[in-house]
Amino acid sequence: QVQLVESGGGLVQPGGSLRLSCAASVSIFSLYDMGWYRQTPGKQRELVAGMTGGGVSNYADSVKGRFTISRDYAKNTMSLEMNSLKPEDTAVYYCQMRHRIETKRVYWGQGTQVTVSS
Repeated sequence: QVQLVESGGGLVQPGGSLRLSCAASVSIFSLYDMGWYRQTPGKQRELVAGMTGGGVSNYADSVKGRFTISRDYAKNTMSLEMNSLKPEDTAVYYCQMRHRIETKRVYWGQGTQVTVSS
C-alpha cells in the first residue's frame, strides 16, 4: 500500500517562505512522476509544480520564479520550497504520485494547509 505523508504547512505572512515535504512509501521512487497540487473552497484542484521520475520539472505560471520543486531519490521524498508567498497562494496543498507506466496508479497525500496572511 503506497502512502504519501505531507508536512510543513502553516501560517506565514505575505512575502514569507515555507517548505512542504512529502514522504513516499514505495520501493522504486524513480518509477513515479510526482507533483504538488493545491485547492481552495469551490475551486478545482490545480497543479502547482511537477517533477518526472527522471527529474524534469514544470510549474504553473502563477508560481514560476517563486516555488521550487525537488526530489531526494535516496530518501524517497519530494519538497516544495515556496518563497515570496502571496495571499492568493493560500490553499490546501496535496502531493501526488503517478506511476509512469501503470498510469492509473495515482496516489494522494492527506493535504496540508498553507495560509498566507498578515
